[in-house]
Amino acid sequence: MALSPAFLDELRARTPISVVIGRKVKLARSGRNMKGNCPFHNEKTPSFYVYDDGYHCFGCGAHGDAVSFVMQSQGLGFMEAVQQLAGEAGLEVPKASPEAAEVERRRLGLTDVLARAAEFFRTQLYLPEGKAGLDYLRKRGLSELTIARFGLGWSGEGRGALVAELGRDGIIPAQLLEAGLLRETESGELRELFFNRVMFPIRDRRGTAISFGGRILGDGQPKYVNGPETSLFSKRRNLYALDFARTASREGAVVTVVEGYMDVIALHQAGFTGAVAPLGTALTEEQLAEIWRISPAPVLCFDGDAAGGRAAARTAELVLPLLTPAHSLRLATLPAGEDPDSLVRGQGAAAFQAVLNAARPLSDVLFDLLRPASGTESPEQRAAFRVRLEEAAKRIPDRALASEYRTVLLDRFFAARRRGLAPGGRVPTRPMAPRGVPSDALTGAERGRILLAILLRHPALLRDVEHALEELALPEGLARVLHALLRWAEAADVLDSAGLMSHLTETGLTVELADILSATPVPLPTCAAPDAMPGEAEAGWWHFFGLLNRARLQEEVSAAGRYFAEHGDDRAAEQRLIALTRARETLNREQGEADIG
Repeated sequence: MALSPAFLDELRARTPISVVIGRKVKLARSGRNMKGNCPFHNEKTPSFYVYDDGYHCFGCGAHGDAVSFVMQSQGLGFMEAVQQLAGEAGLEVPKASPEAAEVERRRLGLTDVLARAAEFFRTQLYLPEGKAGLDYLRKRGLSELTIARFGLGWSGEGRGALVAELGRDGIIPAQLLEAGLLRETESGELRELFFNRVMFPIRDRRGTAISFGGRILGDGQPKYVNGPETSLFSKRRNLYALDFARTASREGAVVTVVEGYMDVIALHQAGFTGAVAPLGTALTEEQLAEIWRISPAPVLCFDGDAAGGRAAARTAELVLPLLTPAHSLRLATLPAGEDPDSLVRGQGAAAFQAVLNAARPLSDVLFDLLRPASGTESPEQRAAFRVRLEEAAKRIPDRALASEYRTVLLDRFFAARRRGLAPGGRVPTRPMAPRGVPSDALTGAERGRILLAILLRHPALLRDVEHALEELALPEGLARVLHALLRWAEAADVLDSAGLMSHLTETGLTVELADILSATPVPLPTCAAPDAMPGEAEAGWWHFFGLLNRARLQEEVSAAGRYFAEHGDDRAAEQRLIALTRARETLNREQGEADIG
């Protein structure tokens, strides 16, 4: 009996090969893959490697997928191995029948129809009628190589050209309807689904076209249209550019989930070849399973506005019941008003790399998302917060991982309580600002004073913030202290507070030091206390640095990004961009926390 490729693809998608092989072989992680001693021949040094979709032994040459491993390791036939894996995955093996054979024949025929349609759309793009579409893509900064790589095209005006052209190959309208290229009106007429749109082929993980998306030019609505559900295409399961990301992940690319077609394409052109996107829906469980097949820890990018925060919360709800020790994710926040496309076009690849570098672990984001909007000042509020943290950890099926999450979340909760802060870990809801004096109300000189106070108490931070110190514009007295502090740091073997204070006193800055560390006229925040935790002190420093530079911070980041894009080999320019981006992201994140705290 011949099984359809669609069923076998579904079986492989639901069968993590590392789990199947791990029952027989002790596997250890090796980079992005896993390795162990080959079960098919005797060896002392592991040469048996397991990838996301197969295995290969470099010693004896054994290779295959989950089905072939069960066949080889248990001596089973093909159908026996399929039956066993299907039972474990909750799938029913299709029964042979003429009807099933006909369905599969028609399904395979649709791939030919869609391949021919993709060729038609590509050709249209370079004809006179496709000029508007080609101009649009070029204005968006896409190169000819990128346009060709993604197979971008132009739909035409929807007046029957697609039907006529494919009809020459014997493709009838009923096939185009089944492939999702035509739609049936209420009166029973068949009309082209896509017209006056830039066309984006949607491919499966093997690179076969299974549907299309189209973007209208002008003011028409909806702006984007995806093909309907078909026997080949599912919006809930497929992802845009998964075929490219699958290959890139094997070469070390970070798999990154963004929002739309143009975001993905712009990122690929900028070198981020692991970018993928859902297809007009929020990320689904099925799509996450596909992503985890190619990367154990992808990065999910969200907008830096309230909608992005809500999307992150929905993702956390989706992910918790699916987590395993082998699968997690990180979350990154884009600068306000930017998407990946605009960011790399306006500020270069370094700006987006800075966003990826700032991606946070799921546990970190989860803690902040679960903080009650009503605050955590009363015992009742803190108890409710703790319950929410514990309940979240319980949603993770793997007991060992659930225990680790509970430990991490509660450690952060109690660490905040021990420091006398609202339970917010590194960045409390109203971070570091003195009670009754909102940090936004502080003058520039007071913020500069707080920055120096933090460095005086925690001089080890100098190594992390030295590039940002160039951006400080301080009053004369504070500037003298900063200058002396930096000269001391250049010569000091150990960056300790006692040594720094002794040096500054000997330098004749006793009065200035007393003014900086005084409790009047504005008390210093807890992050400047001598016993503040290093993470709290660092978060506080970046918070007040961002506030001091709020008015010009975005302009500085943009200028630094443009400069680094033009001088990509300038290490100092790269460090300056990273420092500025870090300040902006910290400030944006804290502002969002203040809104919900």
